[in-house]
Amino acid sequence: MYKRLKELRIKNNLTQKDISEKLEISDLLYSDYENGKKRIPIDILSKLAKFYNTSIDFIVGDTDEIIRYK
Repeated sequence: MYKRLKELRIKNNLTQKDISEKLEISDLLYSDYENGKKRIPIDILSKLAKFYNTSIDFIVGDTDEIIRYK
């Protein structure tokens, strides 16, 4: 999951600071999420899925289909 978050961020040419600002959290906290140091709450996963236009299942690795559920 953490590798996938980093890949999504880099693919979209974003920094950790960009994402942390979007999520309204500190960049240190987002870094901890992306590096697997802290568990990511479901509300943050939901925001990330919406932001990247994908599903939580894709982010957590339950599917390799990046397309968001309809």
